[in-house]
Amino acid sequence: MDAACELMHNRGYGSIGVAEICASADVRKGSFYHFFESKQALTMEVIDMHWARQRAVWVAVLGADFPALHRIERLVRSQVDGQRSAKESLGVVNGCLLGNLALELSTQDALVQRRLAEVFEEQIAMVEAVLVEAESEGTIPTGRTNARGLLAQVEGMVLFAKLANDPDLLDDLWAHTRMLLGTVPEPARAR
Repeated sequence: MDAACELMHNRGYGSIGVAEICASADVRKGSFYHFFESKQALTMEVIDMHWARQRAVWVAVLGADFPALHRIERLVRSQVDGQRSAKESLGVVNGCLLGNLALELSTQDALVQRRLAEVFEEQIAMVEAVLVEAESEGTIPTGRTNARGLLAQVEGMVLFAKLANDPDLLDDLWAHTRMLLGTVPEPARAR
């Protein structure tokens, strides 16, 4: 699953086959079909594994003992740092695995589409809960909470960074996110 996750994240779903996944994982193709009935079944497991890992990060960041807006900033910055790290270690901005799969498969595979939609809805709910806290703390105006828009901003900018293979395009992501949220004056910064 790790090999499939890495290959899908770096190259996409359609450009890799079961044989390449098995070769990368150093397992025989027959072993693959012992555990997975298809590449689609593996992809579903990869989505769940990747989100479980990412969810742990999101829970830690969004549940930290900081003001709500700082937690959102830390989440955004963690996404930026992840893309910068990919560029440094792999030579490419690989984007968001879940976003990449959504772009590639959402019109081709209803099962994968539904699972990705569930993950994104969970992400939106997590962000929305923290934005509600930010409203109650007075750091963003009431009625401006739009977790879906915030997540779309992050995913969209990561897509542009991937397209240009330039993580520097993400340098202003937090500033743009603050504008989207209509934040009140800058609170003390937490890292």
